[in-house]
Amino acid sequence: RDFRGGPVVIAFYPADWSPVCSDQMGLYAQVMPEFKKFNAEVIGISVDGIWTHLAFAKDRKLNFPLLSDFEPKGAVSKAYGAYEARVGESERALFVLDQKGIIKWSFLSPVGVNPGADGILSALEKLR
Repeated sequence: RDFRGGPVVIAFYPADWSPVCSDQMGLYAQVMPEFKKFNAEVIGISVDGIWTHLAFAKDRKLNFPLLSDFEPKGAVSKAYGAYEARVGESERALFVLDQKGIIKWSFLSPVGVNPGADGILSALEKLR
């Protein structure tokens, strides 16, 4: 609810510090000027705790919030259908929500593949 009124990009990812997650979140920080052209907010979510998120965000110079889906573990990921119970982590899933909070685009990426930003930018363009 805090982000209603503009587009929101939710990026679920398995874990801070993993190579693919580091690349993915770092890419979103670099592409932030493009996201801002659409007035979009970006939120990263994993089951890691707040202290891990703080260290990861500082080290990777992330310019968007990371939310902890730690306890109850994976509750937010589960609500979006983006939780992998077998390994106890979020899947690598992207969602673009409109200004009312309605999901307008989603993408589930293989865990070992950085989904990039092109799909997100195309979805944001369609919201205009």
